[in-house]
Amino acid sequence: MTRLLPVASAVQARRYARDLIRRYPAMFRATVALHAAAALAGLAGPRLLGDMVQGIHDGVPLDRLDRLALMIGGFVLAQSVLIRFAHLASARLGERVLARLREEFVTRVLGLPLSTVEAAGSGDLLTRTTRDVDALSKCVRFAVPETLIALITLLLVVAALLLVSPVFAVPLLIGVPIMTVGTRWYLRHAPRGYLRQNAAYSDVTEGLTETVEGARTVEAMRRQLQRAGRTDADLRRSWRAERYTLRLRTVWWPVIEISYVLPMVLTLLAGGLLYLHDTVTLGELTAAVVYVQQLVDPLDRLVGWLDELEVGGAALARLLGVTADPQPQPAVTTAPDGTRVELCGVRFGYEPGREVLHGVDLVLEPGERLAVVGVSGAGKSTLGRLLAGVYQPTSGTITVGGTPLAALPPERLRAEVALVTQEHHVFVGTLRDNVAMVRPGVHEGEVRAALTAVQALHWADALPDGLDTVVGAGGHPLSPAQAQQVALARLVIADPHTLVLDEATAMLDPRAARDLERSLAAVVSGRTVVAIAHRLFSAHDADRVAVVEDGRITELGPHDELVAAGGAYAALWRSWQGGTEPAEMSEHA
Repeated sequence: MTRLLPVASAVQARRYARDLIRRYPAMFRATVALHAAAALAGLAGPRLLGDMVQGIHDGVPLDRLDRLALMIGGFVLAQSVLIRFAHLASARLGERVLARLREEFVTRVLGLPLSTVEAAGSGDLLTRTTRDVDALSKCVRFAVPETLIALITLLLVVAALLLVSPVFAVPLLIGVPIMTVGTRWYLRHAPRGYLRQNAAYSDVTEGLTETVEGARTVEAMRRQLQRAGRTDADLRRSWRAERYTLRLRTVWWPVIEISYVLPMVLTLLAGGLLYLHDTVTLGELTAAVVYVQQLVDPLDRLVGWLDELEVGGAALARLLGVTADPQPQPAVTTAPDGTRVELCGVRFGYEPGREVLHGVDLVLEPGERLAVVGVSGAGKSTLGRLLAGVYQPTSGTITVGGTPLAALPPERLRAEVALVTQEHHVFVGTLRDNVAMVRPGVHEGEVRAALTAVQALHWADALPDGLDTVVGAGGHPLSPAQAQQVALARLVIADPHTLVLDEATAMLDPRAARDLERSLAAVVSGRTVVAIAHRLFSAHDADRVAVVEDGRITELGPHDELVAAGGAYAALWRSWQGGTEPAEMSEHA
């Protein structure tokens, strides 16, 4: 069962956003100053236009009207230039902030414990790294600067309106309560709605990813209708979540429209009455009406982008929530004393109250080869992942050289213990970079030696550009066996002293599996090996065999002794030798 990653609180998101902006104080001040200057330049036009109308009414000379017209044109030109540089400054600041945020998010994702990633599933993390990053990118690039511009313009226009005559600000008081109540209602419901919408989209992505990755299993088990039903249910939840946020917008936007159209109408009516009673001049009335009209654009902008700010805020909370899970204990600075691996009273459960392993005690001596066998669901693969540090025990300890495994930083952990499974990944990049990624900058000779050790150098040199051939998505395709050899070559570079093998060749065809077994033999030579044996042929040659039943090690010893003892292992061995391997001994535990 997948568990969505946590979501940061609104307070945490706002604090992070403020801290991010404060890292670039000079750029932020310059951006605000340019936008303020552009808004001020735009305020001169209505006042000069009012003077021109009043001048025409009073019959002033044409040369004075010409000067007013030229001044209006000059301020419009100045505003255009200032707006251009203000937008450039906003773009630079936005890109700088976005780059920093993306770098920090990638660091957060790469620092996640593997157990957290496996528990959350790929769908939620994929949604956060794509859809949420895109939403936040749009927010930082456009919504934040546009909202900033709108707020600055609003403040300055209201100030200019008050300078014309305080009486013209009275109609604005009619619209402010309407806008305030509507916006507060929207902001009270929108964050929760957008978080639910993004979570629902994560479920859709998770379900589709599972279906695509397990397409063969779905087809073999004839579960197409079930998977289609799961997708339909996820889409219905996503539709309901998006319908909720759409309903919020369809209520909020008309309220905002009324809140700024109504003051403009009242200004015309009240201003006309005041002019008829000689309380204000025609020029003041003209300037006031134009200023109120100028409020429409920043208000429209604010309404339009405030919705994007809510979407971006929800995306930021989800991105920050990636590391909200409790982290392992602080890494130690002392190196392990030796390579002896010891499990003491280890218990583990994927969910609270449902243990998979119960009080496991085990000691791995340096250079030992241990085979772990048992029926499907007994806990073999779980034990292997605990040994590799993928999961942390619920209670008990796992140490290597006397140092807790959980206290080792990831880069040091992989130099001590490594997990080899059927799963492997070829990253986009050169073959050289794919092999050397565990130790960037390693000499080419070591890369070639690693490929030689796993019997892969012959086909690597035969690639179009040799080690510089680009592989991975969109690059030169590698067969499953070649991709697994690349993964094994990485292990040679990493040089861990203990390997946990979870049927690394089980999914390959027999010929490719035989070739890869020889590559694997070169990697395991001289190392401590824990082989999770879903088939018993690999247990015969092991130094010891551990039988796992119901989350406990019930038998432990050499193959011959366990067969002679006539216990659970002997029964499994006789069944396998007789060609009637129990159905429970599946390829996946």
